[in-house]
Amino acid sequence: MLLRRYLRLSALFCVTFASVASNAFAQDHSRGRKYKSPPETSHIEVEVVRANNGKPIPNAAVIFNPEKDGKDEGNLEIKTGPDGKAAIDVIPTGSKLRVQVIAGGFATFAEDYMVDSATKAISIKMLRPRAQVSAYVDNSGKASERKPGVQEPVRPTTPPPASVTPAATPDAESKTPPVPETKPNL
Repeated sequence: MLLRRYLRLSALFCVTFASVASNAFAQDHSRGRKYKSPPETSHIEVEVVRANNGKPIPNAAVIFNPEKDGKDEGNLEIKTGPDGKAAIDVIPTGSKLRVQVIAGGFATFAEDYMVDSATKAISIKMLRPRAQVSAYVDNSGKASERKPGVQEPVRPTTPPPASVTPAATPDAESKTPPVPETKPNL
């Protein structure tokens, strides 16, 4: 009899505890953590080739600078592989994207693109450096007069002629000063 009473009280306690606990958890659902899902992203593949022959340019730096709703999203840099391609899949869809490409021996490339779809393929043709644009001279379309790379002043490769000194002339060597005669002391 005592056992039955004990079982009834423990069952009543468990039911009461379960109903109170479920009510306490029900209050937290409306005030839960404010989770904001990440924006949808696009897969972007950039191919960097030479403009004159279409060969890929390996190890070129491709810099992505996305801007969404007028807010800069930071920048990311990727190097191209041996096939001249670089791929990234963290750029938000619907953003404006500035792509810059820097490769040794080529003019720097920069252009803006609109990322509208889930995938975007961009092909970039790199040009050799051109002459600087000037307000005084029309240099558009002219090739650069300087070679690509670091420019150093031209230094002569032959040594300068030796300077002529009086001791180094052939006449000076043939004339030797006379040796004074010594007289024996007696």
